[in-house]
Formats: sequence, structure tokens, C-alpha cells
Amino acid sequence: VDFGAITTNAGVPFNRRLEQIYDQLNELLDAHHPDAVAVEKLYFQTNAKTAIDVAQARGVTMLALQQHGMPVFEYTPLQVKSAVTGFGQAQKPQVMEMTKRLLRLKAVPKPDDTADALALAITHGHNSSQAAYLANMALKNTSAQRLFVDLLARLHANNDGTDLTDYSAISYFISKWNERF
Repeated sequence: VDFGAITTNAGVPFNRRLEQIYDQLNELLDAHHPDAVAVEKLYFQTNAKTAIDVAQARGVTMLALQQHGMPVFEYTPLQVKSAVTGFGQAQKPQVMEMTKRLLRLKAVPKPDDTADALALAITHGHNSSQAAYLANMALKNTSAQRLFVDLLARLHANNDGTDLTDYSAISYFISKWNERF
């Protein structure tokens, strides 16, 4: 397993920087063939210029992922903080320290974007293992299949397909599973 960051020089024209991000990401995808990719949902309170630049970089990233047929999973900062530290209001240094500890690294990865990416990977691993566990249970029993369909309906109640960590729905499913089986 490997980790790192794609970086570009600030003095390079922005269009060229986007091209560098796209090319380097394609090289990584070709070299490592990941099964899935986790990305952070964009959220900005201030600085429209930064938001637009980040959105453009995200656009070339999403294009490269789409061209490689990568399934993309998005997580909010709250979901990442909750998954990594158990507290959705954790501060960035706490998330970085827990990422280091969970992955048994000697130091917090640098730059900060690298630590953020690893925290996203931890979040996705946590969420995908829960989903796999629940799907496995559903495959074993018709009643469980109905419960699983109910869980999916609850998870996607907002119809945007992003609420994949509705722990109340997962808890509901597990409690119903335990009641019946």
C-alpha cells in the first residue's frame, strides 16, 4: 500500500496545473488499479476563488476516475471526523493524529492533504465493511433480504444517494436481525 499527494507549483499557469493533476492521477490509477475511490464532499464558507480552483481540480480528478471506471464514494468532513475519531466535531490535528495511530504510521503524513486522503480511506473502509456485513446477512435469508431492502430505502430516503452512513438505519437493521434470528 502506498500514499502521497499530487502537488503542483503555484507559479505554473492554472490550466497547466490542472493538466498535471490529471496526468499524475492517471499514472497512479494505471499503476495501482484501486477498487474504489473515496473523495471529500466540497464545502466552502469563504473565499470563492479558492472554492472555484478546488472545484476545477476536483473536476479533472472526477473525469480521470470516470474514464477509469472507478466507483467514487463521497464523504462529508463530519463523516470523516466521526469515522476516524468517533467525534464529528473533532479538530483537524485530532483527525490527523488518529489517522497516524490507526494506520500505525511513525508520523502524521505530510502534506496535510495526504493525511486527509488517508482519513477518507479509513472512512470508506469503515463504511464499506459495514455495508458488506449487512449485505452478507441479507443473502442468507429471505426475511433478512426484506430488512436489507428496508435499510436501503431508509438510507436513500433523501433520494440523492449520498447518505450511506445513516447509523440509525444500520442499527435498526441489526436490531431487527437480532430480534428475528
